Amino acid sequence: MKRLTFGIIAAALALSMNALSQTARVQVIHNSADLAANTVDVYLDNTLLIDDFQFRTASPFIDAPAGVQFTVGIAPSNSSSSMDAIATFDYTLASGETYVLVAEGIISPSGYSPSTAFDIAVYGMGRETASMSGNTDVLVHHGSTDAPTVDVAEIGVGAGTIVDNASYGDFAGYLELATADYQLQIQDQTGMTAVATYDAPLATLGLTDAALVVVASGFLNPAMNSNGPAFGLFVALPTGGDLVELPTSSTADINSLDQGSVLIYPNPTSSQLKIEIEQGFMSEFQISDISGKLIKQEMINNQATVETDISSLPTGEYYITLMGNSQVKTFKFSKI
Repeated sequence: MKRLTFGIIAAALALSMNALSQTARVQVIHNSADLAANTVDVYLDNTLLIDDFQFRTASPFIDAPAGVQFTVGIAPSNSSSSMDAIATFDYTLASGETYVLVAEGIISPSGYSPSTAFDIAVYGMGRETASMSGNTDVLVHHGSTDAPTVDVAEIGVGAGTIVDNASYGDFAGYLELATADYQLQIQDQTGMTAVATYDAPLATLGLTDAALVVVASGFLNPAMNSNGPAFGLFVALPTGGDLVELPTSSTADINSLDQGSVLIYPNPTSSQLKIEIEQGFMSEFQISDISGKLIKQEMINNQATVETDISSLPTGEYYITLMGNSQVKTFKFSKI
């Protein structure tokens, strides 16, 4: 199987730029989860730029011609020329600027809901390194066609909401973060219901002084989207290559809170899920499925112990979110 061939990129750009002295820096990220677009060819005008560009991969930052209009063509992986392009986009880049381009959306005429049109989202203030020494700069992009408007909260070190009301196609701008290991919780637009929590181990991965792009990728409901790839958060490094998947958090348990502690057990369970709350400070809990759909909601009323019956739920993974005293904490459990 062919991979990104960066020698081809360099050669193609050298040919296309000719004697042009004006250039811009560009990174291209393939985030179209349509199975028909899993592997594509990318053309710059009439020259093959990237051969067999695969889903969830990225080019490195490369020089591109600035000050003149050029056409980016997306073609099937077996294409023979730019004439085979199934989508084309015209650009005129500003000299000296840095761009992030994310290919996303749906090419197929059926089998996807919603059938959001294929497009290339453009961010014109890209970075290849952190703006401040000792930091990691993170550009967040919502690229999941069937995911709703969401918030992103950091719950590991208590940074709170870091992305507010991000809708499909949005770039949230760079977060200038001290390099550390974080936990990112995807929440609904109200910030009250957690969809999923991910580890973002920036320090463990040695990403000091780096600038990254984090993309929401795949489908919350693969069954409604031709059983395509499932939702996740993926990182594009400035050096390109395969996107790095952020793992679902294994330490987002709510067994230690500011005003007491919570124990949720057994996990996994087939019938009863028990919640023990020291000092009884939580007032409500919600259970949602892996897509964020609310399944159950109950009041706790400051009880020390609550037991809820989940025997009717299908086998799978779920989230229970506890709320009260201005806190929202989420725990992942399995129904067997």
